[in-house]
Amino acid sequence: MNGLRPKGITLNKPESYLEITWQDEVVCRYPLSELREACPCVECRGGHEFMGREYDPTDILTLKPKRSYQIESLELVGNYALQPTWDDGHHTGLYTWDYLRRLCPGEKR
Repeated sequence: MNGLRPKGITLNKPESYLEITWQDEVVCRYPLSELREACPCVECRGGHEFMGREYDPTDILTLKPKRSYQIESLELVGNYALQPTWDDGHHTGLYTWDYLRRLCPGEKR
């Protein structure tokens, strides 16, 4: 995705969203529960055979969360990803910049 990186990241716990302002000034607001449902880890994807872009959600806003989720903590992983720890204890999903940009609600891909 052209190596775009965030220039600002805001976790709004009271309103349950993660907001990223990208270097090209695009602002993406990710509802936390839908972001949790889009977890890219092998466990959430259902196995290694379901890894890769072809299995990524096409529209994060159409996902049907099993429940409401919150992020307990959010860690920067190197210069390429975020790793949330969710309130259900899950913490193995690495949300790369490329993946997050492709999930941007409302942005045409």
